[in-house]
Amino acid sequence: MIDFLVIGGGIAGTSVGARLSHHGHVVVLERESALAYHASGRSAALFEESYGLPSTVALNEASRGYHFEANGGVTSPRGLMLIGTADDKDAFETDLAKMHLETLSVAEGRALFPILNDTVTRVGYDGDAWDLDTDRLVQNFASEVRGNRGAVRTSAEVTAIARTAAGWDVTVGDDVLSARVIVNAAGAWVDVVAEMAGVAPLGVTPLRRSMARIPAPGGHDVSGWPMLFGPGEDWYAKPDAGALIVSPAEEVLMPPMDAWADDMMLAEGLARYEEHVTEPVTRLLSNWAGLRTFAPDRNLVLGPDKSDPSFVWMAGQGGYGFQTAPAASQLTADLTVGNTPQIAADMVAKLSPARFA
Repeated sequence: MIDFLVIGGGIAGTSVGARLSHHGHVVVLERESALAYHASGRSAALFEESYGLPSTVALNEASRGYHFEANGGVTSPRGLMLIGTADDKDAFETDLAKMHLETLSVAEGRALFPILNDTVTRVGYDGDAWDLDTDRLVQNFASEVRGNRGAVRTSAEVTAIARTAAGWDVTVGDDVLSARVIVNAAGAWVDVVAEMAGVAPLGVTPLRRSMARIPAPGGHDVSGWPMLFGPGEDWYAKPDAGALIVSPAEEVLMPPMDAWADDMMLAEGLARYEEHVTEPVTRLLSNWAGLRTFAPDRNLVLGPDKSDPSFVWMAGQGGYGFQTAPAASQLTADLTVGNTPQIAADMVAKLSPARFA
């Protein structure tokens, strides 16, 4: 009998599997041939502590130490810059205050991101924003599962789930795995898994976000440039392995699927980016898309289902999966095994599946 069967091998599943592996036998199942194939493999991978709703910020704050210290840390300096024009003053000021950014002069902004053009009239900046080595983070958690005699299985699609007197029988290919507890960390598929298990779905919304990778503008060395946002996050650009990734930051409702970029949305996003810089986009190196999955209130959903505590949710990460993972996985594990949570009770309530009962 497996103690904790985790469905989903992205950052949610591997992190909660690692935490639970200290409390019993864990098996993590990933339907694809590799871990972190879907949303986790398509993340912008930034840690910015003040980014998100209050409950998300609480998880960010509680995750900081892990990101910087555990296994040697997974962070490297990046910085975050918000830019505005004469036409978006109100939206700029709203974001500046919400994200607690420092005001810079345009000249100071241009020193950090040299291709800003003359339409840029406002700059906000946070030097305390960090790249996350997402692959290393996933593999660290997966190694922790294995190190505690658990298992991580890829190409392991769940096709049926049945409630039993002792827990659950889960069909994976020709195997039927028996488990005391199921942890639903299936990303865009969490409601599909819930319905398979006879548990009420949350009503999550998987939202597509497209990305384009473009050559370094004008041959610049972009490695030290900050991540760049437009007000209202209607586009962003981020250095990535000697190039830039640019996104229109769209949110288009999609069914759970292996998403692909929308060409028209990419064109719109690239045009918004080009309005603020001196170097035009001449070609794309690649493009892709991911699904950012949100609960109805956009707070994460962490912990046992109210109707059946042997069915545990780690869901609704939206765009915050990596930066919240250390604390979100610890909270989910604590609630699953009956330990006292390490974050404030009011934040635990905001994250609890019971709020949908």
